[in-house]
Amino acid sequence: MTNHFHLLLQIKGDIIYKSANTDRLKNAVGFSNNKWETIDKPDSVTDLSALKVPNPSKHFSHLFNSYSKYFNNKYNRHGALFERPFKRKLIDSEENLKQVVLYIHNNPVHHGFTDHPVEYGWSSYLSCVSNKQTKIKRQEVVDWFDNCSNFEFCHKSKLNLEKIGQYLGI
Repeated sequence: MTNHFHLLLQIKGDIIYKSANTDRLKNAVGFSNNKWETIDKPDSVTDLSALKVPNPSKHFSHLFNSYSKYFNNKYNRHGALFERPFKRKLIDSEENLKQVVLYIHNNPVHHGFTDHPVEYGWSSYLSCVSNKQTKIKRQEVVDWFDNCSNFEFCHKSKLNLEKIGQYLGI
């Protein structure tokens, strides 16, 4: 896409961050010389103020701001790089999750960039149907559609992208 992108993320629940240099619990937002590791949140904690759960919106804000600074510096420009803040939508059911995956993979087809999701190089579709090494949890995504054959079949089916887009608020 030339002017937007879609990203589907699963936020881990019940996690906190712990500094590798100390036993004290710390907030992982921002940069530090410490190395951070993800640990499971204890079942019972006496001092709740020590728990700092990451804020995904803040992390994305840092990411977009850092990228904007890099881009502006590289191309000797200034000002905002992104027109408006990113949108986020809580996916509250497995059916909606599947629809969002189909929407994201078929968006380049909908906008006329390609005839099939497999042809778009900046999509996770090819990673899901291939056997190449990937950091995407391929099997988990494919399992949402029961198996790889059904995953591919659903992507070939006629989709109501307008309806899915309304759900997403696009």
